[in-house]
Amino acid sequence: MEQNGRVQQRVTHVTTSDGTQLAVASVGDGRPILYVSGWLSHLELGWELAPERAFLEGLADGARLVRYDRAGCGLSPSTGRPPSLAYELEQLAAVAGSLGPGPFDLVGASLGALTAVAWAAAHPGTVRRLVLYGGWVTGSEVSPPSAREHVLGLVESHWGLGSDVLTDIFAPDAPASIRARFGRYQRAASDAATARSLLELSYRMDVGDLLASVRVPTLVVHRADDRAAPLAQARALAAGIPGAQLVVLPGRSHLPWAGDAPALVATIRRFLGLRALRTPPGGLTPRQREVAALVSEGCTNREIAARLGIAERSAEGHVERILLRLGLQSRAQLSAWFVAQREAGIGQVG
Repeated sequence: MEQNGRVQQRVTHVTTSDGTQLAVASVGDGRPILYVSGWLSHLELGWELAPERAFLEGLADGARLVRYDRAGCGLSPSTGRPPSLAYELEQLAAVAGSLGPGPFDLVGASLGALTAVAWAAAHPGTVRRLVLYGGWVTGSEVSPPSAREHVLGLVESHWGLGSDVLTDIFAPDAPASIRARFGRYQRAASDAATARSLLELSYRMDVGDLLASVRVPTLVVHRADDRAAPLAQARALAAGIPGAQLVVLPGRSHLPWAGDAPALVATIRRFLGLRALRTPPGGLTPRQREVAALVSEGCTNREIAARLGIAERSAEGHVERILLRLGLQSRAQLSAWFVAQREAGIGQVG
């Protein structure tokens, strides 16, 4: 669905077998891709965060991307039931049951990768292709025990500081303004107790015994210097799943939308058999890049029009469409975004 020339997500609800209400968002049309998020999510705030939205739109082009907030996160209320792999699978089952007949593509990121492995092992007939990003086999191998206890204690006792520390670990390649916004996003996505219990689940889960039972085409994709999940764990995932492909991309960020997200989107789309995107996710057309560069120099619409040899009304329309595409509200925000992208060396800015 589009509104004002911009893709919109549709939010509905499903109910699990124990009565848990889950918020579910879908965007795009075509065969379904079910996306299982990492540790915390918020369907609305994630959609409003420009780089995350660009990543999601990149996956959804030519398909129907479906994702959900697990119980106690985002738009899904807490039930008081403690997190577990069994509960993760119950929630995934409720969402999968809403997709209609036929197999779906399953993409799991971070903690969601382990849930996706367990689902594919138990329900191979439901999965067409499996993508595991930023995942691991054994949670206890993700970091040393002292580091795990320190982070868990920080999240529980000082969620504000804990969310900021985790943001710096998860998204070191994101601009400072985006990291600050994501720290607030995490705090809005769950309370401290839920955050701690889900993080503890991440450290506790182990899918080593399930890997050999995964019999669907599988892609394991990981960033080489991921600061939250060691590359060795991705190699172990790929080695344990029969026939799995392993693709290692450069970068340090654990969050899929941070860093070189277009390369990650392209890798996933290629494996799923989706056509290559003409414009990278969140990228701008060459003309839009020219306009954004001039906005960053402080040019007015009239000055942009004169520099590019176009009508002033056309320059105004370009600026409006750029703001819509990036989810920004003002020329000042666009200027800051452009400068941050240029400093980060992200490809579609020039």
